[in-house]
Amino acid sequence: MTSVVRGIAWLGVFIGICVAPLVFALMSTDRAGQGFWTDFSVALGFVGLALMGIEFALVARVKPVAEPFGTDAVIDFHRQIGYAGLAFIVIHVALSADLDQAFTSGGTPARVWFGGIAAAALVVLVASSVWRRRLRLSYEVWQLLHAVLAVVAVVAALVHVLLVDYYVDSLWKQVLWSVMTAAFVWLLVWVRVLRPLRIRRRPWTVERVTPERDRTTVLTLRASGHDGMRFEPGQFAWITVGRSPFTITSHPFSFCSSAEADGSVEVAIKAAGDFTSSVATVAPGTEVYLDGPHGVFSIDQYEGAGFCLIAGGVGIAPAMSMLETLADRGDARPVVLFAGNRGWDSIILRDRIDELTGRLDLTVVHVLEKPPPGWTGETGYLDAGILARHLPAGFRRFQFFACGPTPMLHAVEAALVGIGAPADRIHTERFDWV
Repeated sequence: MTSVVRGIAWLGVFIGICVAPLVFALMSTDRAGQGFWTDFSVALGFVGLALMGIEFALVARVKPVAEPFGTDAVIDFHRQIGYAGLAFIVIHVALSADLDQAFTSGGTPARVWFGGIAAAALVVLVASSVWRRRLRLSYEVWQLLHAVLAVVAVVAALVHVLLVDYYVDSLWKQVLWSVMTAAFVWLLVWVRVLRPLRIRRRPWTVERVTPERDRTTVLTLRASGHDGMRFEPGQFAWITVGRSPFTITSHPFSFCSSAEADGSVEVAIKAAGDFTSSVATVAPGTEVYLDGPHGVFSIDQYEGAGFCLIAGGVGIAPAMSMLETLADRGDARPVVLFAGNRGWDSIILRDRIDELTGRLDLTVVHVLEKPPPGWTGETGYLDAGILARHLPAGFRRFQFFACGPTPMLHAVEAALVGIGAPADRIHTERFDWV
């Protein structure tokens, strides 16, 4: 209930931030001949600018903002309002081009230039995100480009507003925009200066590099000069390996180790890009920085008579953290793990899963797309039939956690609801954030 209340409160803040600049800007604007289309264009521009500012807050890794919804939901919302903000700004620019004298009687070239720079930066930002893979942009290059373009877009847009002084011509309006600008600057300083300074004081080192199946590597990290990190099983951290914490690029990975371990954590990283493909060559002793823990995808967040864990591929990592933690705590509740993979030799952390069957009341169901000869287990894709065959009679009192690619999660959510699992007990985490 607390999370619901906080979620509603944050939605109220979101609406307020979008509407307030518009209301304040349009109050007392009784200029003769201004007309509906001028006001409509201004409205779109102000709401679009507010959305651009909110975009920064959504990806600033502010835990109170993400906790009521889940990090993957916040990232998806960030993506969707990015489209909305772009639409508002583009229409604003198109309408303003037809209203030569809409803002000031004389017009100033500088405001046009800054407005154009903001709009162009926003267009390139969204296009490079939507077509990142088609453009063959690595995650690292895209993240740098995304950060630079976002700053350029917001700063240029703020300058554009201040130069169109008809809508910020009174002291109280100028104070409003000064506060909003200061909030944006503070957020930028926090993300790029203050937080990295805090992270730098708590370094980690690579203690062990363990090769796993399916082009996956497990890094064991040991805290250097501090007590480590307390996290809940299923959470994740943003990780920077062998570079300064001030580096723009970092990578999110779920912990795959027990939350009860002291001074060390483990992450399983599958080779899928420039950085992840180089993880296997990381040398023990390499310095690492962690920003976390983050996320609410955890058995510690919800009470249940048992647990159903569903993992696709490397989505086994947070499930493994939950299993290891339950085993270390001596938890006697039943757990059913459904692991979907291409083949038997692509099951990540398979040996560790086998070991846990002796420490937990654990049922493991492997679902293989391409089973080996003689395979007698489940095949194909995880569906309602497979779930129903292996879940115990009292499964409706379980908590359900599913992690993996978005198409799999859509199918799993529908299947769970179809067999009678309560929707409010189904929790998912998606890996395709970009």
